[in-house]
Amino acid sequence: MDDFEIKPILESLIFISDNPVRLDTLLEILPESNKESILEGIEQIKREYAEASKGFELIEVAGGYQFRTKPRWAEWVNRLKKAKAVKLSRSALETLAIVAYRQPIIRPEIEEIRGVDSGWVLRTLLEKDLIRIVSRRDIPGRPIVYGTTKTFLELFNLNTLSDLPTLKEIEPPQALEVMQKEELRDLHPEGAIPDEGSTGKEVEE
Repeated sequence: MDDFEIKPILESLIFISDNPVRLDTLLEILPESNKESILEGIEQIKREYAEASKGFELIEVAGGYQFRTKPRWAEWVNRLKKAKAVKLSRSALETLAIVAYRQPIIRPEIEEIRGVDSGWVLRTLLEKDLIRIVSRRDIPGRPIVYGTTKTFLELFNLNTLSDLPTLKEIEPPQALEVMQKEELRDLHPEGAIPDEGSTGKEVEE
């Protein structure tokens, strides 16, 4: 396969797919090519669609490649699709953040951080496919272990969980503030936690 053919083939494959296309999948579909040629073709597509005149762009999300409308054109796309924006309530976003940053995690640990029962919001997040049941912990009662999903990565435009901002990069809700304090307690087992001055979408039910 000539290098000049790889770009339109990749465009076609990624464009027609409903889900992000993984590099492994592209290698499987294009055995006559190689990893270097495919990656170079992807970079060419990225550069081309990064131009301001283009209505969408190629991004890496959820471990694969996907064409997505540029945010500035979302208003008109939503008019066509009549799509409702995904909204996350404070409680849902708070719980989702805890799962994302602390996974794998069980319900009692989530509720210890939040200070309230979280059963209903966990069920809602499961229904929305933002979290999943990973396994059961091998302790009395064998509680369910939760983690985030590929849908979570796609919704928040993340390629992998390592792309999550650090707690210092965001202004955390109350639950994340508690998480930070717990981390400080780990560093200061005597209980002496330095004060701030000394430390140098709503899922509608």
